[in-house]
Amino acid sequence: MTQKKTIKIPLLDLSRQHKPLMNEIMDALKRNIDANSFILGHDVAKLEEEFAQYCGAKFGVGCASGTDALYIAMKALDIGPGDEVITVPYTFMATVGAIERTGAKPILVDVEPETFTIDAKLIEKAISPRTKAIIPVHLYGQAADLDAVMEIANRRKLFVIEDCAQAHGATWKGKKVGTFGIISAFSFFPSKNLGAMGDAGICLTDDKALAERMARIRIHGRGSKTESIEKGDNSRIDTLQAAVLRVKLPHLDKWNDERRRAAGWYDSRLKGKTGIRVPIVGKNRTHVYHLYVILADNRAEIIERLNEAGIAWGLHYELPVHTMKGFANLGYKEGDFPISESLCKKIISVPIFPGMTESEVNEVTKAILG
Repeated sequence: MTQKKTIKIPLLDLSRQHKPLMNEIMDALKRNIDANSFILGHDVAKLEEEFAQYCGAKFGVGCASGTDALYIAMKALDIGPGDEVITVPYTFMATVGAIERTGAKPILVDVEPETFTIDAKLIEKAISPRTKAIIPVHLYGQAADLDAVMEIANRRKLFVIEDCAQAHGATWKGKKVGTFGIISAFSFFPSKNLGAMGDAGICLTDDKALAERMARIRIHGRGSKTESIEKGDNSRIDTLQAAVLRVKLPHLDKWNDERRRAAGWYDSRLKGKTGIRVPIVGKNRTHVYHLYVILADNRAEIIERLNEAGIAWGLHYELPVHTMKGFANLGYKEGDFPISESLCKKIISVPIFPGMTESEVNEVTKAILG
């Protein structure tokens, strides 16, 4: 299935965010260029402080991407060869790839059919003596069942690393995600609810020693300018990206509200329609709609109509991770995770972004319904 080249309504329109802020963004970039401040400059430290404060965490450690944030979090917890980490197959491949990068083995469990997040009832059975951590993925802007995940983790003495790549500002029982596990990992990829103008990410934690260790790992394990005291990587967040993110951060709540408004328009027009299921917001959650994903019995027909109308769409995700060739080594097969596999056959992401108008939602829903 391919996208039509002429797009009238995009899946995401970043220009509506950037245009009103362009003077501030350019001033922030110029400030750092004039100061020759490109590597771990003042804006990095301030972003770490401000984003941690926004989420309700004590410490932030910026890094090169959300994928690196997951990897650095696991390295700081000494997760590696011989260990197992539990997560889901219905996620972006980076979640599982980051686990393999440490040398640990990903152990997958299926997701809830309502929220598409980890089914906590399946976790206990997946735990072995080698299990070190659980990575719940807060998918599409909605939290996993954090009470259930944390209860199991605390009882079984396992780490929880939250994958918050799609959930900036989402809450569980009124508390922002990213503050439940021992470490959380966020992506600032440009399409995220809070996005940079390139790759960037951050780890959050309340543990000072872990924050200091993650800050070392991102710069070659350096304990001083001249000595590496442990194995590390080169995964710094660019100061220019941090400067852009600082301009955008004060607008995040407003942008999330605008996403929810558009989601409400979609819900009112699509809910209850034959062959279509709108997103279900689980109990105790505030959704931030990184993506608006419907389930459709006649997906191919809807995609054809969206193409004809010049409306962008996406498949997040077309394949569950365990069926991808790159993860064949995990030893899973088709049929192992029926909920994830079923979702991949029916999901469609339709346009949602801050500043989206009701008339645009009307055009999209008209194409969906035919």
